[in-house]
Amino acid sequence: MCRCCWCVDVALDLDLFREKLLLLKQMLLAQEEMSKEGRAPVTLEQDSVGRLSRIDAMQVQAMALAQQRRRESEREAIDAALRRIEEGEFGYCVTCGEEIAEARLVNLPSVTSCIECARQK
Repeated sequence: MCRCCWCVDVALDLDLFREKLLLLKQMLLAQEEMSKEGRAPVTLEQDSVGRLSRIDAMQVQAMALAQQRRRESEREAIDAALRRIEEGEFGYCVTCGEEIAEARLVNLPSVTSCIECARQK
């Protein structure tokens, strides 16, 4: 199927994908807001119990920072997908140019490659 036919067939679906992407982005921003406390600097305690608490707090902080980096990466992928919608390139593999299966897009709307190209990576 040519791109112009595909665009006509899924013109209404693009709005649904846009809405889903925006909702995912809002959820990531809400998660980011809720996790601010876990990323806060760890206070220094000198007693032995305080040191163990500090180690635990540092582990929690490290996990929170890793989650933050993951959310930032997901947000960038969502923004890129929204740009592809605006540019008329959404739903096409950035590697080979073929259509990405709709089921794959429904599952992960920010995906950039078809399943064949993803397998080759």
